[in-house]
Amino acid sequence: MEGLAIKSDHTNTDIRVTNLNFAYLKDPVLKNVDFTLKQGAVGLLGPNGSGKTTLLRCLLGQVPLKPGQVEVMGLDMAKKARLARAGLGWMPERGGIIPGMSGVGLVAYLGQLSGMPSRDAMQRAHEVLHFVGLADERYRKCDDYSQGMKQRLKLAQALVHDPTWLFLDEPTSGLDPRGRVSILELIRDLAWNKGLGVILSTHLLADVETVCKEILVLRDGELLARETVDAVGHAPLQVFEVEGFGEEATFLAGLEKLGATVTVDKRLLLVKLDMQRITGSSVANSAESGGSVPFPAAAGVKAILGVASESGYALRRVRRRPVSLADEFYKMVEA
Repeated sequence: MEGLAIKSDHTNTDIRVTNLNFAYLKDPVLKNVDFTLKQGAVGLLGPNGSGKTTLLRCLLGQVPLKPGQVEVMGLDMAKKARLARAGLGWMPERGGIIPGMSGVGLVAYLGQLSGMPSRDAMQRAHEVLHFVGLADERYRKCDDYSQGMKQRLKLAQALVHDPTWLFLDEPTSGLDPRGRVSILELIRDLAWNKGLGVILSTHLLADVETVCKEILVLRDGELLARETVDAVGHAPLQVFEVEGFGEEATFLAGLEKLGATVTVDKRLLLVKLDMQRITGSSVANSAESGGSVPFPAAAGVKAILGVASESGYALRRVRRRPVSLADEFYKMVEA
């Protein structure tokens, strides 16, 4: 994964979406979508039909837009989409393969379409194909590639012209577990080590947890939530797993004084605490605040330990129950 140089000639790399509404026919696909993104690794999540691919097409200027709705790298995509696309790499879920062409020929051809001289495009094609692991297959016809090789080829196409932002629509679609891990490692390297902005649109939450630092959640065309990935599991109400023995009634009474609610899961007591009450903090966790964690697990553990000590309850285990991105996502979209 080493050796691929990424250059950006843009001083303004922000993406700004303002009151974006879009419909192909009568029914709206996107409704009043607003956000501003700094260059980084962003996951675009949502159920099928939520508007993820349409939003990417709007960011690429592939559909008619009203002036002022979408601005990419300082350029209004209603007026200057062609100019902006010189700094954008696009990896679609479907298509992207021209039968009969070799891998290197196809990537070089797309480099020329983006405005690169033919010699530069061919040199760059060899570089990006080496980066994605197709150096030994670059002269084969691309329609003979396996699904995993085709996905790598599409990633190479998106990189050939040194983009500032990379838009990926279901990049691990159809891949086996090993192929998924491999291509996610490439994407993470591009976002975390080589400085590209990446928007990863997917329904696979594990992919987002692997690559992204921030998530946007769409539902029915609306921006439902925006969170940092690190913020997941740090909501004010948190659940702690407790196991022990002793004066359980006294222990439960002490937890009740903390405002806790307790349920039983086999040998465990599941203690739900309001961390705002425990810490005396009302700080909200958000992408705008830099993704800080205002409700550390240690505060809840300390409170439970204090109650156990006072009630003579001996603890074998106490820890915050892990919360995955999947848990939080399904809470959002099913609410």
